[in-house]
Amino acid sequence: MYSFHKLHSLIKRNKLRSTVAAILFTLSQSALADEAAEVSISLSVDAIFLALAASLVFVMQIGFTLLEAGACRTKNAINIIMKNYMDVSIGLLTFWCIGFGLMFGLNQTGYIGTNGFFFNSSEDMAMGFLSFQAMFAATAATITSGALAERTKYIPYLVGTVAITGLVYPVYGSWVWGGYLGGEGWLAALGFVDFAGSTVVHSVGAWCALAAIIVIGPRIGRFDKRGNAHEIPGHNASFVAVGGLLLWFGWFGFNAGSLLKADTAVGPVMLNTVLAGSAGVFGTLFWVTLLRKPVLVMHVVNGSLAGLVAITAGAPTMDPAFAILTGFIAGIVMLLATELLITLKLDDVVGAIPVHGFAGLWGTLATGMFYKGNLFNSGLISVQLIGAAVAFLWAFPVSFIVFYTMKKTIGLRVKPIEEQRGLDFSEHNEIGYPEFSTQSAYDRGTFDSINQN
Repeated sequence: MYSFHKLHSLIKRNKLRSTVAAILFTLSQSALADEAAEVSISLSVDAIFLALAASLVFVMQIGFTLLEAGACRTKNAINIIMKNYMDVSIGLLTFWCIGFGLMFGLNQTGYIGTNGFFFNSSEDMAMGFLSFQAMFAATAATITSGALAERTKYIPYLVGTVAITGLVYPVYGSWVWGGYLGGEGWLAALGFVDFAGSTVVHSVGAWCALAAIIVIGPRIGRFDKRGNAHEIPGHNASFVAVGGLLLWFGWFGFNAGSLLKADTAVGPVMLNTVLAGSAGVFGTLFWVTLLRKPVLVMHVVNGSLAGLVAITAGAPTMDPAFAILTGFIAGIVMLLATELLITLKLDDVVGAIPVHGFAGLWGTLATGMFYKGNLFNSGLISVQLIGAAVAFLWAFPVSFIVFYTMKKTIGLRVKPIEEQRGLDFSEHNEIGYPEFSTQSAYDRGTFDSINQN
C-alpha cells in the first residue's frame, strides 16, 4: 500500500503530465491553425494575383481596338470598334458555355474535355481560373478582326468569333493545356511546351485569320490587275502606337498571369517579356535599315508585338540573353512574313498573321532551342515543331470550312459600293468621323438603294 507521501507525489506527477499534455495539445492546435491561416492567405493572394492578371489581359482588347482602328480608314472606325467590343462579349459567353468544357474539362482521351460546360463551381479559384482563361479566348478571336478589316460583313464575322472561341481555339488548347478538371492533353503528354500561348493563342488565331483572308479576298485597290501592291494607309498613327503600348502593357498579365499564382518566378517572366518586346523593335529597325527602307510606325509597333508573341511560349524557361535573341529574330521574321503575304496577294490590314502566326511559330521553336539547361535538344525541338504544325493543320482547314460556308450561304463580304462608302454606314448606319464624310453618305435613299441592289 502506498504511503500518503508516495500517493501525493504520484498525483503531482500525473497533474504535471496532464498539464504538459494540455500545453502541447494547445500548441499543436495553434500551429495547425496558423498553418491553415497561412494557406488561406496564400490562396487569397493567388486569387488576387490572377484577377489582376485577367484585368491586364482585358486591357489588351483596348489595345487591339485602337491599333486596328488607327490602321484603317476613317470610314471603317466604328466597324472596328463594334467588332472588337463584340469579340469580348460574345467570345466570353461562348467560352463559358462551350469552350471551357472542351478545353479544360475532364480529358481522359487526351483530345477533348467532356465536362465543365456552363461552368459553375463551388471552388472560388476555379472560377477565377475560368475568368483568366476566357480573356485568352477573346484574344485569339480578336486576332482575326484586324486581318479581315474594311470588307467583312458584321454578323458573319460574329459567327466566326463564335466558331473560334467555341471550337477551334478550345479544342487545340485541350491538347496542350487541357485537364484542369482531370486528365491531360496529348501534346502536353508528348512534352510540347507553350507556357502562355505563342501557338495555342497567337498562332491558332492567326491561322484562322489566314483562312479568312484567303476566302474573302483583298480590299478594293490593294492590288492592281498586274498584281502590284498599293498601300492603303490608316487614318491615325497615334492610335496605332497607343494601341501597341497598351498591348505591351497587357502582356505582363498575359505572361506573368500564366503562372496562375503569386510566385517569385514572376520576375524572370516579366523581365524576359519586356526584353523580347524591346528586341523585336530593334530587329525590325535593323532589317529595314539594312534594306535602306523607311522605318514606319506600323513596323515598329508590329516589331514589338512580334517579340512579345515569340517570348510567350518560353518566358519562364529562357535566360535573358536568349529572350533578347528570340525577340530580335521575331522582328525580322515578322517583316519577311509581311512581304510573303504581299507576294501571295493576301491582304492582312494590320499584319496580324505575320505578328501572331509566323512570330508565334518562331517563338515556339525558339522555346525548344533555348530551353534553360537543355539547349538545342533535338528531341524537344522536334516536339515543338510537331505542336506548331498540328496547330496549323487543325486551325486553318476548320476555319477555312467555316468562312467558306458563310461565303456561300449568308455571305461574308460586303458589296463593292458598300466597301467604297465605308462599313460604318453600310453595316452600322453610323459615321465615326462625320466631318470627314460627304453629304451623300447620309442620304437614306442612297443607302436603301444600295441594299436593294
